[in-house]
Amino acid sequence: MNAAGSTRSNRGQADPIAIDLVSHSSLHTERLGERLAAHAEPGDVIALWGELGTGKTVLARGIAIGLGIDEDAVTSPTFIILHEHLGGRLPLYHLDLYRLTRSELGSTGWEEAFESAGVTVIEWPDRAGDELPLDRVDVRLEHVAETKRRVSIEPTGPRSRRLVDALRDDAFKERA
Repeated sequence: MNAAGSTRSNRGQADPIAIDLVSHSSLHTERLGERLAAHAEPGDVIALWGELGTGKTVLARGIAIGLGIDEDAVTSPTFIILHEHLGGRLPLYHLDLYRLTRSELGSTGWEEAFESAGVTVIEWPDRAGDELPLDRVDVRLEHVAETKRRVSIEPTGPRSRRLVDALRDDAFKERA
């Protein structure tokens, strides 16, 4: 996995915010999820953006593994909408909004996941529009080749910034 900090402008100053990398396999994507989980705290929200087959569920499985949850329990929740995984360092709430419209969100109980003492992972967050939590980690996955994915990890607020900065610090320690 090649990691590089992306520089975005913040009031005219260079400020590393996003992490941009290329995942060369589903194993690399899963390991990225494990690293995210290592720094996750209760109440963290991770939104997974990308087309079908880009590795959103693979990344969610990696987060589960990193939290100490049985990897076999993590499957795409497309037909169930919300899977609650307990038994790890933190609970994992895995949401898949693919089949929902914004007006159907209220019946899912998804807001309770945000208020829990766990980590919430959302696949297809675009379905929620402005209902998404303002402070979350946005992970964008994009096809590059059959097994390669471009991955961008960006915080949207101060809480998520802490998680992304910790992930970036890990990458730099690993290279040193």
